Amino acid sequence: MKISDWIGLICLLIALAILWRFRQIVLLLFAAMVIAIALNSIVRRFVRQFRIPRGQAVALTLGLVFFSLVLFVVLVLPLFISQFEQVLELVPKGFNRLREWGTALLNDPPLWLPEQATTTEIPRFSDLISQFWDIGGEFFSNFFSFFSESLTTLLQLLLLVVISLMLLIDPLSYRRLTLRLFPSWYRRRADEILTKCEDALMCWLVGVSISSLFVATLSFAGLLVLRVPFPFANAMLAGIFNFIPNIGPTLSAIFPIIVALSQSFGSAIAVIVLYVLIQNLESYWLSPMLMQQQVSLLPAATLTAQIFFATFLGPAGLILALPLAVVCKTWLEEAWIIDILEKDQPDTKAMPALSELEKERSAPEPSKS
Repeated sequence: MKISDWIGLICLLIALAILWRFRQIVLLLFAAMVIAIALNSIVRRFVRQFRIPRGQAVALTLGLVFFSLVLFVVLVLPLFISQFEQVLELVPKGFNRLREWGTALLNDPPLWLPEQATTTEIPRFSDLISQFWDIGGEFFSNFFSFFSESLTTLLQLLLLVVISLMLLIDPLSYRRLTLRLFPSWYRRRADEILTKCEDALMCWLVGVSISSLFVATLSFAGLLVLRVPFPFANAMLAGIFNFIPNIGPTLSAIFPIIVALSQSFGSAIAVIVLYVLIQNLESYWLSPMLMQQQVSLLPAATLTAQIFFATFLGPAGLILALPLAVVCKTWLEEAWIIDILEKDQPDTKAMPALSELEKERSAPEPSKS
């Protein structure tokens, strides 16, 4: 390797170390890019179809998003919160019912029942004071940690909105800035790969949105038929958790199963069968049909990406595992497989023409009469 190659490798390693150090900020920036790409697709449609200037199209898009959020907060969110609170109230009842069935099956006393103490001791005043200070200190420490975490989350959400708006207002400038990080001879190719990444992210977003709406609708209808309480809240949870493949559908089935347990054991079994049928329909019928329009990812690759990004990036990495996997897949296919591994391969399109030419040359010449 030349000295310039070693310098480039060292700079790449330093850049990767810096990115790893600030990985949470990079993940926040990636989430803002996904939101900006989704909003920019609406802006482009306004510009191309209605011939609206970009500034007005951005304002119109933001107005539609704000109006949709207001409708969601006014019409949908209160019903969801009220039903979800009632679901949480039924959770202990469902667990108690399950525990009663277990103890009735085993004919044993419940494990949670405390043993009766034969002797009781009156605690001393100093012990009570020490316990009070321990409980008080733990309460205040938990309160301040909860307050700081809530404030940090709020600031991150605010920063996410601000960065998304900045990327949406002037995306070309940020795109040129990103392309300047590549060598001059590779910038045109990098621009093509970025376009393919943008298309892949949009296809994934459209596909997962349709899939989530499908799952939520079927869950709502099925829970209504089974007469399980609070079907709207459970259906919304099923649609939201569907954005997290493999793990999300399992998490979304926990609450309706517990609610059904508060009624009867047969109702809980029916809910399990319902969610299994919905997920099979979504996995083996809807998703393959949508995969014709979006980026296809193998199930093992999806699960591996979820474990990898959740381990190194935390809960946010688990939520963004699929778009991150889509972008990584696009870059690996285009930059590594096509531009490096297949660069020196012979042109397969020219092979049939060459073989036909060889046949013509090897054919016997017609005899002259």
